[in-house]
Amino acid sequence: MVDLISFARGAPSLDIIDVEGLRAAADAALSFDAAAALGYGTAVGFPPLRRLLAERHGVAENQVLVTNGSMQADAFLFDELTVPGEPVVVERPTYDRTLLGLRQRGADVRPVSLATDGIDTDELADLLAGGLRPTLAHIIPNFQNPAGYTLSLAKRRRLVELAAEYDFPIFEDDPYVRIRFAGETLPTMFELDAQSDAPGRVVYASSFSKTVAPGVRVGYLVGPADLIDRIRVRATNTYISPNMLAQAIVYRFCVDGGLDRSVETVNAALAERVGVLCESLAKHLPDARFTAPEGGYFMWVELPGSVDVAKLLPAAEERGVTFVKGTDFLLEGGSSSMRLAFSGVRVDEIDEGVSRLADAVQSL
Repeated sequence: MVDLISFARGAPSLDIIDVEGLRAAADAALSFDAAAALGYGTAVGFPPLRRLLAERHGVAENQVLVTNGSMQADAFLFDELTVPGEPVVVERPTYDRTLLGLRQRGADVRPVSLATDGIDTDELADLLAGGLRPTLAHIIPNFQNPAGYTLSLAKRRRLVELAAEYDFPIFEDDPYVRIRFAGETLPTMFELDAQSDAPGRVVYASSFSKTVAPGVRVGYLVGPADLIDRIRVRATNTYISPNMLAQAIVYRFCVDGGLDRSVETVNAALAERVGVLCESLAKHLPDARFTAPEGGYFMWVELPGSVDVAKLLPAAEERGVTFVKGTDFLLEGGSSSMRLAFSGVRVDEIDEGVSRLADAVQSL
């Protein structure tokens, strides 16, 4: 039985997590204010971390809510803004949990094509001109999950313009923003919206799961104060307060320099991994089409149309390698596509993993 090589899970491998730094941050959190870290706290999150995030995003503290991971932030926002039967714009493809969450809430999910430079804003503009009035548009701007693509600056500006013109909110879901190992850092839509004539149409979410460790489960929302306050009430009624100990540890990790060190380590490791993955795909699966991402955890790979990933996946797992089918991220289509996560595989596993994939493809 060969060891499984997994390109499925979007999580960093333990070797690039700063375990010692987190141990020191936990000790500092309990030494600094054990009562605050170990008590219930309030639904807005650990106050020093909330304050730090407000400063970093240039907003008032009442515009920030710290949650149990960004998926909790997503859930609160979807609960607040979606209406059963009403349209919500998403990218095609998009994160499978986004599709699940929206469909569970009865939203009329309207996918819009995704290009290598982000969502097709011309297609969206045509839909809006034709009468589409979404309750929100969900956008993953940096190193999109599952595709790995990044939204261009021109398209960021256009989306903000469309939101103002047609009066709908943009949910800028940005957990990978600091995982950049190539290219130029771009302004967020939240920042562009703040500079516009009619600000307040973008709600921003991010997470420390990708930069610190998935197990800390610390995410946050930034948005208009009245919206954040309504979500605060939801949070209070859901859990009284989020995980204050985890948030206190993340706060100490940030202020003591651990976050910047961790980002540097993660980015260097992932840059190497994506380089090896591209070389391995070119060598073992020369007919595959893909675009090397400039950051994040994921790469979207399109195989020849004769390859059915529903049949490929079990064949691959028989050979000790796994991935996520492209069909999981789409309402329709994607039968010859797959998402490869390079974040959780060591460099020495990548070429062997792709070789096993190629053997599975050949077996079909």
